[in-house]
Amino acid sequence: MTDLEGLTAAQVAERVARGQTNAFSPATSRTLWTIVRTNVLTRFNAVVGACFFALLLLGRWQDALFGGIALGNALIGFAQEYRAKRALDRLAVLTAPRARVRRDGKDIVIDRTEVVLDDLLVLRRGDQAPVDGIVVSSRSLQVDESMLTGEADSLNRSVDDEVISGSVVVAGEAVVRVTRLGADSFANALAAGAGRYVPAGSELRSSIDRLLTWSGWAIIPVGALVLNAQVEVAGGWSTVWATGAWVQPLVGTIAAVVAMIPLGLVLVTSLAFAQAAFRLADEQVLVNDLPAVETLARVDVICLDKTGTLTTGGISLVATHILRDVPGWREAVAWFASSDDANATARCLAAAFSRRTTAEPAHVLAFSSARRWSAASFAAGPAGTWVLGAAETVLSAGAEVTAPVQPIIEAETSEGRRVVVLAHTDIPLRDDDALPAGLIPVAVLALAEEVRDDARETLAYFRDEHVSLLLVSGDDPRTVAAIARRAGIEVGIGVDARSLSLEGERFDGLLEGTTVFGRVGPREKETIVRALQRRGRTVAMIGDGVNDVLAVRAADLGIAMSSGSAATRAAARVVLLDGRFSRLPSVVAEGRRVIANVERLAVLFLTKTVYATTLAIVCGLIVLPFPFLPRQLSLTDGVTIGIPALLLAFLPNTTRYRPGFLVRVLRFATPAGLLIAAALTAHSVIAGASAPAASALRMSTTVLLGVMGIWILTEVARPLSAYKVVVVIAMLGLLTAAASIPPARDFFAMVPLTSAQTMLVAGIAGVAGIALSALAAA
Repeated sequence: MTDLEGLTAAQVAERVARGQTNAFSPATSRTLWTIVRTNVLTRFNAVVGACFFALLLLGRWQDALFGGIALGNALIGFAQEYRAKRALDRLAVLTAPRARVRRDGKDIVIDRTEVVLDDLLVLRRGDQAPVDGIVVSSRSLQVDESMLTGEADSLNRSVDDEVISGSVVVAGEAVVRVTRLGADSFANALAAGAGRYVPAGSELRSSIDRLLTWSGWAIIPVGALVLNAQVEVAGGWSTVWATGAWVQPLVGTIAAVVAMIPLGLVLVTSLAFAQAAFRLADEQVLVNDLPAVETLARVDVICLDKTGTLTTGGISLVATHILRDVPGWREAVAWFASSDDANATARCLAAAFSRRTTAEPAHVLAFSSARRWSAASFAAGPAGTWVLGAAETVLSAGAEVTAPVQPIIEAETSEGRRVVVLAHTDIPLRDDDALPAGLIPVAVLALAEEVRDDARETLAYFRDEHVSLLLVSGDDPRTVAAIARRAGIEVGIGVDARSLSLEGERFDGLLEGTTVFGRVGPREKETIVRALQRRGRTVAMIGDGVNDVLAVRAADLGIAMSSGSAATRAAARVVLLDGRFSRLPSVVAEGRRVIANVERLAVLFLTKTVYATTLAIVCGLIVLPFPFLPRQLSLTDGVTIGIPALLLAFLPNTTRYRPGFLVRVLRFATPAGLLIAAALTAHSVIAGASAPAASALRMSTTVLLGVMGIWILTEVARPLSAYKVVVVIAMLGLLTAAASIPPARDFFAMVPLTSAQTMLVAGIAGVAGIALSALAAA
C-alpha cells in the first residue's frame, strides 16, 4: 500500500486500542459542587443559617426575616458563577464536526473524534482542519490561520509544511498526515488554556468580601461575649438552666450577631450590577460576568487586536496608479478577481473591476504565497501574459522598472497599504514557477484594511480619559502602525515581537513607551497582558479571533466582537453584539454609576456594621441587655438602609473612578458608627436607670436608631434632589407608621413611648445628628 492510500483497518484498530485518537473531553472550568461550596457552604452562610433555623425552632419566625437576604445573596452568587461556567464549557475552537480521511485507498467521512494518529486527512476548500498535520500532497493549498495566529493573509502550504488545527482551507486541496491530535493539538491546547475559570476582578466585590471575612472572624468571640452578658442579665447561667429562661438571651445574641454582618450590601451590589447589565443589553452590549461593568470603569490600558477588531476584517482597493494604458488590463484584473483560485487579496478587486470578457486563459499559474504572484496567458481578449503579485516580487524578477514606480510603492507602503503590481508581457507562461521575461508594469494597486467607522471617535474618548492604548497584532508592525495612525492613535515605529524577549525589566520598560507590537502570537499576547498587570495596570483586551482567546481570558476585562469566533465570545466578559466600538463609553458610564452609587450606599451598611459590633462589645463588657429584637433591627435596616439602597442604587452618577473604595467608605463609616454606638449606649444607660419594661426600652432604642439612621441617609444622599427628599420623607413615614399603627407595632413588638422617653430620644438624636452632620462636612 502506497503512502497516499492511508491506514488499513488493522492499523486504525491498533491506534484506537492505544488511545491515539482525536477524542477530547476538555475539563470543565469548575464543577457544580465547587460552585455550590463557594457560594453556599461558607462561614458567612453557616452563621446566618444557624441563626435563622434557631429562631424558627424557637417559634420566632418574625425575627428571622434576615434569612431571605442571605438566601438571595447565595442564589445570585451561584447563578453568576454557573452562568460563567456554562460559557466556558461551550468554549470551542473547532467547529467542524466531521472529517474526511483516506483509509485503504478510499476517502471516507467520519466524526472528527474518530481520526487517529498517522491518518491521511483530505482537505478541500471550505474544510476546517480538526487536527495538526504535515502536508504530504498539495495542489495549490491555501489556508486561513487569521483567527488562530492573527496573520491576516492566506498562507500557502506545500509538501512538508505544517497545517494546524482550526485553520480553514480557502483554496486548493491537500492530503495531510496527522501528527498531533486530541489534547495535544494546537486548537484544543488553546481552548484548554482559555477554559480556566478566573473570577472577574472587582474592587467592590473584593472589598466587600474582605469585610465579610473580618465580620466572620469577629462573630464568634463577640457572639460569645454577648451571650454571656445576656445570660447574666437574665440571672446567671445556673438560673437560666434551672428556669429555662434561655430563649431571650439567645434571641438577643442572635440579634447582635446578625446586625454585625452587612447582609444587604452584597445583595444591593449584585442588583446594581444586574441592572447595569440589563441597561447595557438595550445598547447591544452583552455582559457575561456582572462585575465587568465595574471593571471597565477602572481600566487604564486597553489592548486591541487589529484584524476584525480595529478593522472590519475586510480589505478594499483605495488607489489605482496606471503606469501604462495597455489594452485589456482592466479585463485581466477582473479575471484574477473572479478566478476560482483567487485569494482574498485578488477577490477584493472584484468590486472595482467587473468582468468584461468571457475569454479563458490558455495557461494559468494560481497564486502561491511562496511565489507571491499569480499569472495567466490569454490568446484573445486581454491578450498576452498578465502577472498580478506583490510589488517587490514582480519588480525584482526582471520587470522593467520605470522611474515613477518606486516612489508610488514607497508612498503607499508607508501608509500601511498592501501594494500589488499588474505587469504584462507577450511571452507565454512556462510550466515552471519562473516569471516570464519582458514584464512591463502596467498598474500599481494599493489595498487597505477597512478601519471601523466608529474607531477613531471611541479611541479618542479613551485617550481623553487617560486610558493607554496598545495594539497587539500578528501582522507586520509597519502595517499595524499605519492602521493605528488612520484610527487616530499617535504611534512611532511598530515593534516586531519576534525580536524581543517578552520577559525582564527591558521588556517591562518597553511596554510603557510602545503603542504597537506586531508579529505577536496567541501566547505572546497573553504574556503582554500579564506583564502589564504585574506593573499594576488594569487591562482590557479587545479581540475577535481564536488567537486572542488567551489574552482575552487573562485580561481584567475581556471584550469580544460579535463577528469573532465562538471561543472568543465564550471567553470574554463583555460582547459587543453589533460590533461597534462606540458602545464602550456606555459601558464605562454604567461602571462609573455602579461604583459611585454602591460606594455611597456602602457607607450606610458599614456604619451599621460598626455600630452593631461596637454596641455588642459594650453590652458584653458592661453586662447590658442587647436593646433590640432581630425583627426590630430588620425594621431599622429596611427604612434606613435596605429600601433606600434599592431606590438610590440606580440613579445617574458620572463620578470618575478613584481607587481606594474601602478606605474612603471606612473613613466616614467608622467614626459615624462609633458615634451611633455611643448614643445608643448612653440611651440604654440613662433610660435603663428608671427600670422600664424591656419592651419599652427596646421601643425607644429602636426609634432612636431609626432617626439617626435616617439622618445619616440624608447626609449620604447629598446633594439632595426632589427625588432624594421624597425618599427620605417616605422612609421617615414608614418608621412612624411601624411605631404607631397597631398591627405593625404588634408585629415589631413595639409599645407607645411616654413623654419622658420621647424627650430623651429627641435630645440624644439631636446631639448625635449635629455631630454626624459635622462629621459629614469634614
